[in-house]
Amino acid sequence: MTEMEAPLEAPLATPCNIQICEVTCDSFRIMWDMTPEDSARATHFFIDLSRKDSRDHNRFKHRDVPTKLVAKAVPLPMAVRGHWFLSPRTLYCVAVQTAIRQPDGDYLISEWSQVVEFCTGDYAMEHLQQLLDKAKGSAVRLLKFSVFYRNQHPDYFDNVSRECGGLMRPALKDISGSHGSPINGKLQGVFFSCNTEFDTGLPPRDSPYGPLRFQIPAGHLLNPNISLYFADFYCMYTAYHYVVLVLAPVGSEGDTFCRTRLPMLDLASNPFLTYTAPQRPGEEPLYCHASDVILEVLFTEPVPLEQGSVEQISGHHQLMSLTTANAKKDPSCKVCNISVGR
Repeated sequence: MTEMEAPLEAPLATPCNIQICEVTCDSFRIMWDMTPEDSARATHFFIDLSRKDSRDHNRFKHRDVPTKLVAKAVPLPMAVRGHWFLSPRTLYCVAVQTAIRQPDGDYLISEWSQVVEFCTGDYAMEHLQQLLDKAKGSAVRLLKFSVFYRNQHPDYFDNVSRECGGLMRPALKDISGSHGSPINGKLQGVFFSCNTEFDTGLPPRDSPYGPLRFQIPAGHLLNPNISLYFADFYCMYTAYHYVVLVLAPVGSEGDTFCRTRLPMLDLASNPFLTYTAPQRPGEEPLYCHASDVILEVLFTEPVPLEQGSVEQISGHHQLMSLTTANAKKDPSCKVCNISVGR
């Protein structure tokens, strides 16, 4: 080495033992093992984050700053939030490099760490409250109703009668609606509708779910012994929006599940679904539903067929493509999306 040559800087060790913690629907913290010497020398961290199902597995170089995170070195664990539009319940791959910024603007970098996978979480209560606030803006008017109803095909009701002892048993909620809703794929229930036609006050004559309709007096599912929760607000590239509500008997397994995960609504005062107790002897309770959104009501317990009646609808059984089964939420809608993912 001549007197004019600068000494070569020791290479940075490859980050190891990558750990992910404090994962939410839109953030996480990351840490890894570094030698004391590297901790003192590192000026920047490079983080490569991608969905596991992404087809583009090309590792980025540190010059690809516009699409990847280059962060100044901070004490670990480092919080990662807001740099990507992280989606709830999504599997991601992450790898890290450490780097030293050189006087000429270039970087001395370590090798890439091993790739670690992690999955983001559901919407937290604060995110559901944001979604609830948006939904309230779309539910303006309340209309009276008297029955909940559920449309299905004849073989469904035959199976309920023959194999299930006359009970419509809860089934696992599908993944339709907001990807981050805590009930998707986790809570069991029986779905009902309660929307009525504005001119008749009766359930609509048509249905995409089947030509037979089970109707049950509203009081069997909505009464003072029931807890009411808000679960979702979404649309499917259409002008109208859906609100998903959960009805769970007080103290039931469904009630316990929802209590720490979903915003609870006041039965008597909310913009979606209300129960008003009789004011005088001899009066009937008053039941109202939001008319500006389509309500999907999940009841968390079995429902006996004997509590209602099954009849043929007077309209048409429309195409199943009009149902919301496993429907994907429109990620571009400004009415029903919040800033933490879809």
